[in-house]
Amino acid sequence: MYRRIYKLLPVILFVLLLSGCSSSVNQPIDPNSGPWDKYFVHPLSFTMDWFKDLLWGQYGLSILVVTIIIRLLILPLTLKQYKSSKQMQLLQPELKKIKDKYKDDTKKQQEETMRLFQQNGVNPLAGCFPLIIQMPILIALYNAIVRNPEIKNHTFLWMQLGTPDPYYILPLLAALTTFVQQKVMQVQMPSSAGQMQALMYIFPVMIFVMAMNFASALPLYWIYSNLFTIVQSYFLYGGSRKGALSK
Repeated sequence: MYRRIYKLLPVILFVLLLSGCSSSVNQPIDPNSGPWDKYFVHPLSFTMDWFKDLLWGQYGLSILVVTIIIRLLILPLTLKQYKSSKQMQLLQPELKKIKDKYKDDTKKQQEETMRLFQQNGVNPLAGCFPLIIQMPILIALYNAIVRNPEIKNHTFLWMQLGTPDPYYILPLLAALTTFVQQKVMQVQMPSSAGQMQALMYIFPVMIFVMAMNFASALPLYWIYSNLFTIVQSYFLYGGSRKGALSK
């Protein structure tokens, strides 16, 4: 059941992102028009404007700082994911016993697996939460970019942040860093390798396709976020293997 959810997750996120990014993109940001603009789009737009003024007028650097802030805000969920993945690794022998014992009874196998998870306080879907939480942020970020004329028309390096990258460099980097991020996670969490196998190839392709059509600032955010995750994974998983991180 959980593998099916992991396989469907990229499709669900893709639909959500498309639906969110296609609505009201031609309207100016109005914090008084409703809770979406007031609590999501306007704060992000204002924050990027504020950091831009501190960072030599560069929105590309402002997006980097905003990315770090967002990832730090969801760090508690990431730590919960880390704890859950370690518990899943410890439960692998018990899960194998259940699978062997009830190999001809799928329903009973799922019931016993859920009971084992509940007894040990493990949430097998904990790995989805950071990604799910980021989806409204991604949609709000897209709106904050294309509905803010200063960001939309700003040039950073070779790209105009409000238009797709004409050279496809950002889509390629976004897909590549997504693949590397998932590869690192698979190596550090071998217990979830089967669940992540489908995502490893499907999600980078979907990221590439979306990045080809979206404003350059969005895949730039993905690249920053993926790099953050890769470094974070080293300190959480790699560091713990060396004894640098206690349970």
